[in-house]
This record gives sequence, structure tokens and C-alpha cells, in this order.
Amino acid sequence: MTVQLQSLPWLRQSPANFRELCREFDLAGHANGKVLRDISNYALDGNGLHRLAKSVVLAKERSGTNAIEHLQPFSLGLLSNGTTKLIVPCLISTALRYAINLTVVEGEFDQVVQEAITPSSTIKRAKPDAILLALDYRGIPGLHAGFVEEEGKAVNEALAYVEMICRGLRQETDATIIVQNIPCPQLAMFGSLDARLAGSQRRRIARFNEALNGLLSEFSGILFDVDGLASTVGHENWFVPQQWHLAKLPFSQIYNPIYADYCVRLIGAIRGASRKCLVLDLDNTLWGGVIGDDGLAGITLGQGSPEGEAYLTVQQVAKNLRDRGIILAVCSKNDDSVARSVFREHPDMLLREEDISVFQANWKDKASNLEAIASTLNIGLNAIVFLDDNPAEREQVRQALPEVAVPELPEDPSAYPAYLLAAGYFESVSFTDDDRRRASQYRANAERAELAQSFRDINEYLASLEMTIKFAPFDANGRARIAQLTNKSNQFNLTTRRYDETAIANWEQNRDAFTLQVRLTDRFGDNGIISVIICSRNNGDWIIDTWLMSCRVLNRRVEEAVLDVLVENARSARVGRLIGHYIPTDRNGLVKDHYFKLGFQPQESVSNTEVWALEISGYSRKAPPLRVELNGGLQ
Repeated sequence: MTVQLQSLPWLRQSPANFRELCREFDLAGHANGKVLRDISNYALDGNGLHRLAKSVVLAKERSGTNAIEHLQPFSLGLLSNGTTKLIVPCLISTALRYAINLTVVEGEFDQVVQEAITPSSTIKRAKPDAILLALDYRGIPGLHAGFVEEEGKAVNEALAYVEMICRGLRQETDATIIVQNIPCPQLAMFGSLDARLAGSQRRRIARFNEALNGLLSEFSGILFDVDGLASTVGHENWFVPQQWHLAKLPFSQIYNPIYADYCVRLIGAIRGASRKCLVLDLDNTLWGGVIGDDGLAGITLGQGSPEGEAYLTVQQVAKNLRDRGIILAVCSKNDDSVARSVFREHPDMLLREEDISVFQANWKDKASNLEAIASTLNIGLNAIVFLDDNPAEREQVRQALPEVAVPELPEDPSAYPAYLLAAGYFESVSFTDDDRRRASQYRANAERAELAQSFRDINEYLASLEMTIKFAPFDANGRARIAQLTNKSNQFNLTTRRYDETAIANWEQNRDAFTLQVRLTDRFGDNGIISVIICSRNNGDWIIDTWLMSCRVLNRRVEEAVLDVLVENARSARVGRLIGHYIPTDRNGLVKDHYFKLGFQPQESVSNTEVWALEISGYSRKAPPLRVELNGGLQ
């Protein structure tokens, strides 16, 4: 079965009363982002996205501050040598599905270089969170011609052009730079020989795209794989010469919804909105048939039949996702022992019990079991994707738990993997060793929770974990993970300030800054980097710019060990006070008493920021039951 990406088939079809829903919102007189998000969670075409964007504009006008409650703000600068007016409303409406209030600032048409190198340009004055460089091959030196004599010179010219733009943007902005790669038009001058003939347009664009990856690393940039998207829908469909000649539209406008979705996935990943847990139904999802009725020999699974191989492929995709760090869980209406018997005994079963971090097989409703899974793993419901063949079960979960992503599925199980992966739930902008180990880390967390039940005294339990906490200043090895944590951590994050890798590198080199990356290991394994601290000197004080921690290690007294190290190094640097800031958001209420519990004293608040102070001279070490390792010259 072919997946028609332009129709966003993993989403429910747009309801017949969609426009009425928009009108009801417009007349309601509020700016509730949850309502907008719910309206956006359908497979909307370009017209629907444009209509919804009008409601977003109205909501911003009502708020008076450009903010929309329950949505995370994000501003995107857009630079292109093509027309982008029609894509902007699609981006704004699509962002709602990711709980993002997106503001788009467009540069002047075909003024990319001028916008990049002029200090007072429209884009630079806006100070966006990210800038999307959306270039069409027809405006890039070295790539437009059908054939050239000197291929290397032409490719270098194209790369130099993009580098000049990126360097210009970096001079006055810390925005994350997102750069599209280049789809190649299907205009083969030499037929099949184009693929290997030096100087052909196909070869030059392929070489440019490959080299672009290295160039982006220099600027901590992010790749937007538009070439991959165009390949999926077909390059011959992607390019519409009439639309280019008429209005400089770089690709067919029927693909605006999927282009917008691909783009906003990246923004969501930058802000930590990617999902990290795949919850699997069992009967007719991982195998054909009902294990409770058909028995082990009666279900369909494995080689030898098209249907059995299709279910095997579903399991293989799930296993591949686990191997890249996605947590797997089971949520099934079944007897627990019967459901587990397939994992333990069926010879063709690819997934095994050890691959599953939480196994919920019982007769409760699936929404309740999903809540239990989230609680056991200590993750938000917005981190979960639920794969279930049953339309009624899917709808029940959507109604009860709108934060959970529930993809639509066709009747043919061979298409389940395509629908799941095409939806982009697990989009990444970086991939670290900690990401790769995430699934095993969460399974170990479940084992820790089981161990905790055998102890009545919390300190005895913590001592039994045999924890080692390792401190080091920021460095190049940890940079990607540190940047990732600043962008994705929302609950245990005192200020929720966001930094990309370039900004983290600047903190590394700042002599007036003190930084910590904190790792935690215990008898169950390595938790990876679990906390990040950034302090800046202000006269005789250290201002705590950033203090965040992974919720996976809550209630292990890690923050006390962090404060011990902070204070010791502050003493060594002749710092008199630590000044902590708490900026409340709708997601970080977990840490509203963080500084109070650690002994800080409240100061006069500044704007929406609570200010707390700790006198270094009066501090006594807390010495929680963790073995401490200090690296990089720390005290």
C-alpha cells in the first residue's frame, strides 16, 4: 500500500463541520490554545490550514501580547529565493499540532543575502528563535545550469554562497539555523548517464547536498531534508514549472501541508516535543488474531504468509525504534499471562519481554493503562505514541487523553510501519549516546521502582542503588546532549532558557561563566547526562542562569549533591552568594519550591521572575548518599 503523504493519512480526516469549529472559536471570545490544537489534529488541506491560521491571528489579537495560553511560543525567520506567502499560514496552523504558537517573520522576497549580511535587516531585528533558509536550486550559483565543465568549482561556488549566508546570520543572531537541502529536477540531459557524469546537474546537486552536512556542523545548523520529502512524493510531482514561472512557487502547492508538517516537526524536536515512547497494542497489531481465543498456534505471525510477514515487519520497526532509544511498552486488553506467553514461547516473535519497559495487559480501559504507563516511566502523556488497530480504541484514547498521539491505521497491516514512521513522531535534530541508551535506561528505572518497594527508609533505598554522580564542566563531547536537554527539559527546569550547540560552545569559552554537566550511574546502569547548570558572574555573585534535571532521577537527592559542588566551587572563586531565578511556566510547577527546599532565601521578584539567594559563608554540606567524582579541575 502506497502512503499518499500529501493527505497526511495518519491523521483523522477533516470533519464536515471544520469551518464551523473555526467560527465557533472565533466567536467564543477566548484564546484557548487547547481548542486550537484540537481543531488542528486533522488531515487539513491547504485551504483548511489557511482558515485555521485566521483563528490563530484572532487569538493573538485577543491576548494582546501575541501569546496563546497552553501553547509554547516560537518565532521562525524565513528566507527564500521563492515565494513563501502561501506556506506561512500552513506553518502557523500545523504548529498547533505540536502545541506551538508559531510566529513567522518573512524576509524580503529574493533578498536572502541582503537579509543575512545587513545588521538591521527584517530578520535580524525580529531576533527569531530559528531561521529557515529555504533556497530553490534556480537561485543558487553553481547549481542552476544543466551542465558545466568544472563540477568541483560549481559545487564550491554553491557551498560558498550558503556559507556566506550562514556566516552573515551568525554575526548578529543566536538563532538556530535550519537549511533545506536541494531536490534535483527530473531534467536528465544525458539520461541514465547523468548519475555518474561529472558536471551534470544531478551530480552537482548530489555533491552539494552531501557537503552541506559538513557545512551545517560548522554553524550548529539543522538539516531540513526536503530532497528526501521530494523523493518520497516523486520529484516529477514536486516541481511544477508553470507555478514557478507564474509566481515563483518553488514546489507544487498541494504539498504545502506535508512540507509544513516536516518543517514544524523540526521545530518541535528543537523544543523537545518529539515523542519518546511507543505503546503497542497486541492482538491484530503485533500479530494476526486474538491470542486469548486462537491460542499460540492459531495466531498469524512469521514467514510463510503475507499477513504473518506484515506483522513481523511491524515488530521489526518497533525493535529498530527501540535500538535508537525509543521506549517500548504494551497496552492490551488481555490476561497478562496469556499475553506474555507469545513473547516467551512463539518461535517467530521478534520482540521479547526484555524489549518492553512496561507491560500492561489487563481488562481496564486503555486510557487508564496509558496513564499507568506514563506514571511508571515518569514521562508525560505527550511523550507517548499509541499504536492500535482498533478504531474504537483509538477514538476512546483520543477523547480521554488528547496529549497522546494516536495514528490512524489502514486495514492492511503491511502499511502500519509506513503510517507510523511517516507521521514523524520521533523526529530528531541530534542523536547522542544517551539517546541510544534511553530505552534501556527507562527499563532500568522500572527495576529501580520495583526495588524501592522493598525499602521503608528512603536513604537505605538510595544507598542500595550504589550511585555515583560525576561532575565536569561543559566540553565538546557533551555539547550536543547539553543543548538537547536545554531545549527539551520543561518540568525540572527553573528558567527554561533554550540554547543550541553554538550557544553552549560560547558558554564553554566564557571566562565569567561556571558550567556543570552531571552524569549519574548506579547498580542498574548509566543514566547519562541528567543535569545541566550554567552560572554567570555578576560582581561578587553567581547568577544561576540555567538549572535543569531529567525527571528520571527525581527523589534521589541529586540536586543536593549538585548544590554541594556549586557552593564549593563558588567558595574557591571567592563568590559571596548564589542567586537563583525561577521563571514560572505552565509546565515547571514541579520546581516552584526548589530553591526554598535547598535553603535559599527569597528576594524581591523582578517582573515575572522569582529571585532567591544563598549565602556561601553560612552553607553546610548536605552530603547525600552518592559517591562524587569531580573532573575538569572542579573543586
